[in-house]
Amino acid sequence: MTTTCLVTGGSGFVGGRLVERLVAQGWHVRALARSEEAARIVGSRGAQPVRGSLDDAASLAQACEGCDAVFHVAAHFKLWGDPAEFERSNVDGTAMLLQAAQRASVKRFVQLGAAAVVMGDMAPMLRANESLPRHERAWAPYSASKARSESLVLGANRPGVFETVVVRPPMIWGAGMPTLAHMVETVKAGQFRWVGDGSQAMSTAHVDNVCHALELAVHKGRGGEAYFVSDGADSTLKDVISGLLQTRGIAPPKASAPLPVAWVMASVMEWVWRTFSRKGEPPITRQMLRLIGAPFTVDIAKAQRELGYRPVMSRELGLRAMLAA
Repeated sequence: MTTTCLVTGGSGFVGGRLVERLVAQGWHVRALARSEEAARIVGSRGAQPVRGSLDDAASLAQACEGCDAVFHVAAHFKLWGDPAEFERSNVDGTAMLLQAAQRASVKRFVQLGAAAVVMGDMAPMLRANESLPRHERAWAPYSASKARSESLVLGANRPGVFETVVVRPPMIWGAGMPTLAHMVETVKAGQFRWVGDGSQAMSTAHVDNVCHALELAVHKGRGGEAYFVSDGADSTLKDVISGLLQTRGIAPPKASAPLPVAWVMASVMEWVWRTFSRKGEPPITRQMLRLIGAPFTVDIAKAQRELGYRPVMSRELGLRAMLAA
């Protein structure tokens, strides 16, 4: 029997790759599309476009009808912006999708979460596991909204009726990653600074590893549970960013700033952008610093044990693919 699923965010970086993998495995994939261009993109990837959005209950009802599973990948991911927009997209949109999926008798709901939901104030976190509490900080609207969104998803779990699972990757990377363009622009503009000496440990997750984990979660994940996933081998901030920049022919920068100085700089820049309504994102924000400023690695033992998760893409092969692309 063909299994039918809905994917949100199918025209994006992770969602697009997930659509391609699910189609290749024989799923009948529907993809929510907010625009004609998004519909064209998901259609080219093998999905059936369903025009609608996360704030349109009627379109969500149509998209979920007859689905066995929902993969909720869409999210408003930026390191700067109006907190209300993060709330609308990441929290209110998730709530509406959950309601539509439950009404349509969908059995499994898998959300792409974020490892950052366990990050509170600046402090080293090594081998973070699922026992840690979620945190919300006003200066980190993305991770705060993802924490609230995750709480809604896991709280909606109904064993045997409507089972919900969250996959929590750290920084997602790979060919086509949208954040790399911003990094390149910042380096070219001479605005990039290493935080400290760049030696802080960090976990990463290649897009193929993330999609593999989402696929495992829909079949094997325990309802009401979250799972950290990563590339399996941790690195350092400098090694990770340098490797990504080199795939674009950009030499790693040398300038650095101590974390306390960078934190003050970020606070000032945020004030300037907010006070004078400047366009775009500040070169550095406190949310960005929280993500990269202190050591942060995740423990994937639970995903290995319960999902049978093993990374399918190594850092070396992933960087080669980016160079080829």
